[in-house]
Amino acid sequence: MFLRELFHPGSVAVVGASRNSAKVGFGVFANLVQAGFPGPLYAVNPGGGDLLGFPLYPSIGAIPGPVDLGVFVVPPKAIIEGIPLLAAKGMRAAIAISAGFKEVGGEGFALERALEEAAAAAGIRILGPNCLGLINTHACLNASFSRGTPPKGAISFFSQSGALCTAVLDWAVGQNVGFSKFVSLGNKADISESDIMEYLAEDTETKVLLGYVESIDDGRRFLRAARGTTHRKPVVLVKAGATGAGARAASSHTGSLAGSDHAYNAAFRQGGVLRARTVEDLFDLAMGFAMQPVPCGDRLLILTNAGGPGILAADTAERLGIPLAEVSSALRGKLAPKVPPTASLANPVDIIGDARADRYRDVLEVLADDPSIDTVLVLLTPQAMTEPEETARATVSAFAGAGKTVFASFLGEATVGGARRILSEGNVPNYAVPERAVRALHAMRRYARLRPAESPRGEEPTKDRPDPADRAVREALSAGRRVLGEEEGRAILEAYGFAFPRHAFAETSAAAADAFRSLGTARAVMKIVSPQVIHKTDVGGVRLGLSSAEEVERAFVEVTSSVRRFAPEAWIAGVSLQEMIIGGRELILGMNRDPQFGPLLMFGLGGISVEVLKDVAFRVAPITRREAEEMVREIRAYPLLAAYRGSEPADEEAIVEALLRVSRLSCDFPEIQELDINPVLVLSKGKGLRAIDCRMTIAEANG
Repeated sequence: MFLRELFHPGSVAVVGASRNSAKVGFGVFANLVQAGFPGPLYAVNPGGGDLLGFPLYPSIGAIPGPVDLGVFVVPPKAIIEGIPLLAAKGMRAAIAISAGFKEVGGEGFALERALEEAAAAAGIRILGPNCLGLINTHACLNASFSRGTPPKGAISFFSQSGALCTAVLDWAVGQNVGFSKFVSLGNKADISESDIMEYLAEDTETKVLLGYVESIDDGRRFLRAARGTTHRKPVVLVKAGATGAGARAASSHTGSLAGSDHAYNAAFRQGGVLRARTVEDLFDLAMGFAMQPVPCGDRLLILTNAGGPGILAADTAERLGIPLAEVSSALRGKLAPKVPPTASLANPVDIIGDARADRYRDVLEVLADDPSIDTVLVLLTPQAMTEPEETARATVSAFAGAGKTVFASFLGEATVGGARRILSEGNVPNYAVPERAVRALHAMRRYARLRPAESPRGEEPTKDRPDPADRAVREALSAGRRVLGEEEGRAILEAYGFAFPRHAFAETSAAAADAFRSLGTARAVMKIVSPQVIHKTDVGGVRLGLSSAEEVERAFVEVTSSVRRFAPEAWIAGVSLQEMIIGGRELILGMNRDPQFGPLLMFGLGGISVEVLKDVAFRVAPITRREAEEMVREIRAYPLLAAYRGSEPADEEAIVEALLRVSRLSCDFPEIQELDINPVLVLSKGKGLRAIDCRMTIAEANG
């Protein structure tokens, strides 16, 4: 609502415009004038006079006409007082450039809250505060204090860092890369990255959306906005603060592994968002998406005039899993007359160092018409006979209207500067080194696989909470228990369809022997029951393969004694005697409730895979069946679930169903903060799985 007035205002007022060229108020107004904004511009300064040929109005009330967009470059309290005055002039959107709000702490928090309340009361949307401003090149609008305006283009960029905005702007101007929108979010008192994504998803002037984020306040809304945007156009984000983010004491494997960066990665993946690890990657992907179509397939052909760069490109492609196109005999037959006998017609196709522009042109025209090639990467090193600018023109001409994706890497600097400009003007992205070009191609293909096929799905409705699970959670909370071990957690998981081995609880050695007899199993497992013991094996709290009542009695004494020795503070309720499950592969399923995104599900193989290798997959709940299947197949140890060395394949379908059950449980019970089902034994195909142990932490649900 009212974001159109932010990006396409009919008139703009700058409150705090200044005649002092060293002031931000001067820079903002000068940018509006120099960008050629076509509508009325109003400058407000109590000193009066004129500025760049425009009158300076002494107050907001003196502005003679209606105002769509207000830009505030005055102290915080003056902004808060000015909002209702400009709203009375018709303002529906505002930009608060000034600092001095929550970023300074103390009174700043109260001022920002007052700003939010003033905007809400006036019925306006506000960008900032503490921001650089906004640019819309297609509307000739530069309502910022940036240095210069980038050329018109199809890339839009939003950022929580104003400094990064200025760096990206400088890069755009220097590289002659066209941009559509620039948005500095600042403190995000009102307008957030989700608002911007939702608006630009519908913006025909934006082809690719870039962003820099440090935090996302409403993860659920962000995920919905991402899904609604990425099925239309690519979104590429840099997320800062990846290391150490969200670190806290955790009482489970899932809690210790599921830092907030995993939540961001999972949410980005599920929303179809590509994550750039560096600003350099952000620029590279921006050029690829803005200038070229997403490749229809994976088949890459590398054309070069030097062996080394071609090998580097091929090595990078292999590492990233990009298949090199096969040069068929028919294609060889077409290429051979165009190149010297010493040329290599394998892939990379090396047309050797004396290749002039005409040789490049002849080969490129053949490649552009060949249906077995999806993408062509044109490499050029400046040698004595090289014609960089003519080769650049040949590249642009050969692929104009061909429907293929073409990237270039003209290596060097001084000699190829003109060629790079020709490529850029012809919408062929050029990369300083071949590896960067291949990485950008890989990201474009990944987007094609990740992006949702349609607009955002609705949230999975909350089901009726099963009575046994609901009762167990309510009773534990009423009793003040915050950690639920296997005995209490089992009832909750069984209500969601999880199967456990046959079991019995015993408080004494004699009761344990009786329990063994009643179970009627050939071999049993004994496990300590204590809310203070997280990892039972670490304190000698587990015995396996018990085959007689006498062994069970002895094991009871040994287990309880060991726990008292290694964990003297632990209260021992007794032991759980269980049927011993033979065979199967050990898994871990878990959930950790992320403060931004909600339930974060985890899956991995048990044992060393999770303890040492941390080979796990994450998704934000609720998940679809497809997402559950992806979780299972993306871990590095996935081949161990298949048939190998004579073993039968694991029941993969049962794992998928278990993940869907954990997803439903997590959404149904916001009281569950952490959940570990560890280990889980998955049996052979068609035989399901058994949950062997579990642990939960719970708390009263917020709201």
